[in-house]
Amino acid sequence: MLFVPLSFLVALFLAVFLVRLVREGRDSWGTHGLFLALVAIHMIQSLLVGLRWGYGLTSVLPILPVMASLVPALSFLAFRDLAGERPGIAVADWPHALPALVTFLLLVFWRAPVDLIIIANFLGYGAGLLWLARLGPDGLIAARLDGAWRSYRALQLTGLALIASALTDVAISLDMLWSGGRYSPMVVSAATTLILLLLGIGAVTAGQEEAGEGEALDDKHGFETPDAPIDIPASTKSATEDHRRLAADLDRLMTEKCLWADSDLNLARLARRLGMPARAVSEAVNRVHGISVSHYVNNHRIAEACRLLTDTDMPITRILFEAGFITKSNFNREFLRVTGESPSDWRRRLFLLPSGEKVARSAG
Repeated sequence: MLFVPLSFLVALFLAVFLVRLVREGRDSWGTHGLFLALVAIHMIQSLLVGLRWGYGLTSVLPILPVMASLVPALSFLAFRDLAGERPGIAVADWPHALPALVTFLLLVFWRAPVDLIIIANFLGYGAGLLWLARLGPDGLIAARLDGAWRSYRALQLTGLALIASALTDVAISLDMLWSGGRYSPMVVSAATTLILLLLGIGAVTAGQEEAGEGEALDDKHGFETPDAPIDIPASTKSATEDHRRLAADLDRLMTEKCLWADSDLNLARLARRLGMPARAVSEAVNRVHGISVSHYVNNHRIAEACRLLTDTDMPITRILFEAGFITKSNFNREFLRVTGESPSDWRRRLFLLPSGEKVARSAG
């Protein structure tokens, strides 16, 4: 019977989603190519891990450290794009290529410190990603607001996975020291496969959200659960007059211009319409409304969805687009967060209500 390493199955999983992302977002290489490159690297690395630890092919050993050293910097740059108004790699980013270059040179001239360099690389960038996550989903100002929470979860997952990978390398080094490497093959194969899967899920999730394709990792596949209501309680006690004024301007802009209808709306675009820094807009919404910007915008979208569900017989699949959402999974999750029920349950219940109560629900 043919032996198929688990890492090969991980590579197949990533390959399927890579093809899907490319096919359904043909311009993605220009706008979010770093996430697609990450998925491709994780796929290739999974294949190499399977060849090495599944079939004992030692000729791939020199390639693995170099491939691994590319992952942390590329992960950081990809998520940094979502946290900035000008995505892409600039000349000033050349220091991020140093870990891979140093790893390659050490493999050629001095093999001994390679493991330490890789551990430091993963720890450093893992900590950098978690530091990037400190601002919450509003820190990803270039992320689409209907999927900002999933991009934020992907950011956290990637940072933790990088740190876990570094700790795995430390465990392997200790095993080599104490038991002569008796358990290293098992640890390397299992841990590396799991970490590559987690990193791949993080890259795929963020890539899907920004390419406009978010159905593949939804609840029914087991990789995504509805976000817990972790917004801070609504309070105005810490809001200044400037915060209230900016929040009022935003409320007026959202109502008069219906900015929520723009499915590609992000915090950076919202801030430009207000002529204010993105951080100032985020802070005003957080302090005045007590919620994140993504939840603030999606609340407007769900209000419009509720109106359409009440006043029209429009199909739900059309309503989600009219309300500014792109994916059904994001629409269903946000609708459940705001109303406590699914869109179909909401509409089904309307048929059982008296007409006066229907009008009241629509107005509310």
